[in-house]
Amino acid sequence: MNDFLRTQGTIRPASALSWTKSSFSHANGNCVEVADLPNGKVGLRNSRDASGPVLQIPPEEWRAFLSGAQNGEFDRFAT
Repeated sequence: MNDFLRTQGTIRPASALSWTKSSFSHANGNCVEVADLPNGKVGLRNSRDASGPVLQIPPEEWRAFLSGAQNGEFDRFAT
C-alpha cells in the first residue's frame, strides 16, 4: 500500500481508483462514493471531498450492510 497514506483507520488515495456513485444521487453532490481498494477492502468517501479521507470496510462487512439495506433495515434513517 505504498500509494496510500494511512491515517487512523482511513486512507487518502494517492492514485486514481474507479469510484461509483449511486444513480439516485442528487445534483447537489451530497453523495457517498464506493471503490474497490488495492488491499481488498471497500472504500467509502464523500463525493464533495474527493481528496479527503477514505473509510476502509472489509468485504464481508460491506456485504452485510448491503443485505441490511436491501431488507429495509436502514429505512428509518431515510426520513
